[in-house]
Amino acid sequence: MAKRQPQSRPTWTNVKAKLADLDRTALAGLIRDLYAAHKDNQTFLHTRFGLGEDVLKPYKEKLNRWLWPDVLRNQNTSVANAKQAISGYRKAVGDPAGLAELMVSYCESAVGFSNDVGYQDEGYFDALVHMFEQALKVTRQLPADDRDDLIVRLERVRTLGHNLGYGVGDDMDSLLAEYIRR
Repeated sequence: MAKRQPQSRPTWTNVKAKLADLDRTALAGLIRDLYAAHKDNQTFLHTRFGLGEDVLKPYKEKLNRWLWPDVLRNQNTSVANAKQAISGYRKAVGDPAGLAELMVSYCESAVGFSNDVGYQDEGYFDALVHMFEQALKVTRQLPADDRDDLIVRLERVRTLGHNLGYGVGDDMDSLLAEYIRR
């Protein structure tokens, strides 16, 4: 009988089988090692367990780093890295109110940076309009107490979006009318 070749890429099923063999102490040790290995793991666990005063703070800092970089330090923008912050939060806890807050913060940072330094990038603007729509979708599902302030902030983003060109403000006008019927 031929020997079965090991898989070239382990899967979650393989990891789960190994985890089943660990006792509570070994499992806690593994999590401790993961916690120490990378700041993103720490952020994930803090968020998952609701530790700290503001679990959204590290995600907002990451958004600001990639959407409103320090141009004097020659930092660049990265829509993909900014979106990873939102994705990371969604995986950690995915609370709709927190998700909406991060999406609105994304829009505020992107439109603020573009207005502040005159940044003109069509891909960046397309991502901004897409996130604006996502923010509206999530926000409109929230209770009125949580929703109203976010809508006011999105209306400010829309107003500033008219300064950017590429039809950004017009697209935001249409989206706001579509998702928030007043």
